[in-house]
Amino acid sequence: MKPIQVGLLGIGTVGGGTFNVLQRNQEEIRRRAGRGIEIAMVADLDMTRAKQVVGDAAKVVGDAREVIANPDIDVVVELIGGYGIAKALVLEAIAAGKHVVTANKALLAVHGTEIFQAAAEKGVIVAYEAAVAGGIPIIKALREGLTANSIQWVAGIINGTTNFILSEMRDKGLDFDVVLKEAQALGYAEADPTFDIEGVDAAHKATLMSAIAFGIPVQFDKAYVEGITKLSGADIRYAEQLGYRIKLLGITKRTDKGIELRVHPSLVPAKRLIANVEGAMNAVVVHGDAVGTTLYYGKGAGSEPTASAVIADLVDIARLHGADLAHSVPPLAFQSNTLGAAGKELPVLPMAEVVTSYYLRIRVADEAGVLAKITGILANAGISIDAVLQREADEVGGEGSTQTDLIILTHDTREGDMDQALAEIQALPTVLAPITRIRKEELN
Repeated sequence: MKPIQVGLLGIGTVGGGTFNVLQRNQEEIRRRAGRGIEIAMVADLDMTRAKQVVGDAAKVVGDAREVIANPDIDVVVELIGGYGIAKALVLEAIAAGKHVVTANKALLAVHGTEIFQAAAEKGVIVAYEAAVAGGIPIIKALREGLTANSIQWVAGIINGTTNFILSEMRDKGLDFDVVLKEAQALGYAEADPTFDIEGVDAAHKATLMSAIAFGIPVQFDKAYVEGITKLSGADIRYAEQLGYRIKLLGITKRTDKGIELRVHPSLVPAKRLIANVEGAMNAVVVHGDAVGTTLYYGKGAGSEPTASAVIADLVDIARLHGADLAHSVPPLAFQSNTLGAAGKELPVLPMAEVVTSYYLRIRVADEAGVLAKITGILANAGISIDAVLQREADEVGGEGSTQTDLIILTHDTREGDMDQALAEIQALPTVLAPITRIRKEELN
């Protein structure tokens, strides 16, 4: 059969990896796909760099629309990123009858509903395995491998930069600002790391996993997003002493009231496998009613790991090219005429309605009666305490210190009730600093 002709938009880190892996493994890929897959055109503003990567193997142009306009191109691979020109090019490629492969989680998390609808109307595929967790095939697992299950929850370490920072904070006992500079020097963090450290990147990915897991439209605007910038080395140490590790998790969960969609630091029991995922690695835990708990682990970014996912999508398209796509796996796993049906009964919950347990660190004056006042406020709010740890004042502030840290672990409670209780506790004159609140996830 004639090889599938691919046009690549952007040949940076992932684009270069895609080209190199396709070249290196082309015979094995052809055997698996049933036909060849060739990158015939590459569009990049830096044409000199692009030509250095592809040599004479593909035509290099500076205008992405030349690729889309070429009638010989079957699949457009979008690796530009962002919401702007990438959205326009993806929609133009669909309108031109091209299949699309993208690694652009931000684009799909915000505009996925529009893009998938356009693809359905045109009868083309939009594939995006590379958009979540790099080389880990979590999209395929959710869309296909676990299709027999009613998925109960998904929780993942889906941002390598933040996991590297938290691992270094724990290993070296350093605070966030120090480790961030180290991560930037090593290339694990961007010069502007905002999307990573504030949890936005993880929220894009969690939004996509939530839509696939529960058959709801992508709803990034309803996700709760909290990053790691306010974590201190003290919290990492205290968590360790209590048998937990702190990880930035993307969590989506089915409840009787609705779907939880949230990204925030979480205390995870140290005995859980996901708690031991270190450095820049990613891991996703999925719990289904039939299969139980499953774990997916691997490199969540990088040139060739992400290229592995891009090429897997190309192979899927090569297998389906020319077939009746009405019976192919839908982009969000559920048939489009039923997508959102569950969402009518199960909306994405506001964070105030989420029920979970908590770690609280409260800096207080070291005097009698302080603990009793705090526990009294929690009790009046209906919040049950699991454990209390009080540090020695000398340990917290040095010899002769008049301050100490109270560490409180709670049982499950509604976030809105916790918000009100913490506001009351914060107003106490004996509470000397902003309260640190970290949610606790048992993941069992």
